[in-house]
Amino acid sequence: MFNTKTYLIGSMLLLSGCAIAPDSIVKQPMTAKPQAIASTAAKSGAIFNNAAYRPMFEDRRPRYVGDIVTINIAENTSATKAGGSSGSKDGKVDASITKLFGHNVPPAELAASSATSYEDKAAANSSNAFNGSLTATVIEVLPNGYLVVSGEKQVSFDKGTEFVRFSGVVNPDTITTGNFVTSTKVADARIEYRTSTKIDAAEIASMFARFFLSMGAL
Repeated sequence: MFNTKTYLIGSMLLLSGCAIAPDSIVKQPMTAKPQAIASTAAKSGAIFNNAAYRPMFEDRRPRYVGDIVTINIAENTSATKAGGSSGSKDGKVDASITKLFGHNVPPAELAASSATSYEDKAAANSSNAFNGSLTATVIEVLPNGYLVVSGEKQVSFDKGTEFVRFSGVVNPDTITTGNFVTSTKVADARIEYRTSTKIDAAEIASMFARFFLSMGAL
């Protein structure tokens, strides 16, 4: 005999075993290692030492693959959309009868009227705020000197892990002291926040649960 409760429990177990993870919008490596530099023999001197040489007047802004830059995420966007339409239509018919097949009949009057109207309204509002910081790695240097950066930060707490991912193209001129750049000045930015908790799975599973419960109530 078919048991609705058993079927429902089995379906929920099957759903809970499936990995319901949203697709990532960041489609490139999260980091890149700098290119290896050929080793040279150290030469001791009174002032210059080839093994520990650092340019005195060179700024420390990232310019090579493997350098890092800190992204200050400051995203705050909002959008509002509204629309509406309406219409109406009226009709009226009057008729009278005094003769029928050539014979006089008592006067009769007929009247009919109709009215139709509709009104449609729609509105949509959306907003988001994302603030934080993430240090990304230069994974590619474009021919014009711009830097393709990408990075990921993972924060684990109790049984869940939060993932913050970022990628985009940075103009070196927008990098401030300390190697900081604001996310609003990054081109082709991809900012993503995900969590390994079962929020997404719970939302989808709840839809299936309502469906199966409605079927069981029949």
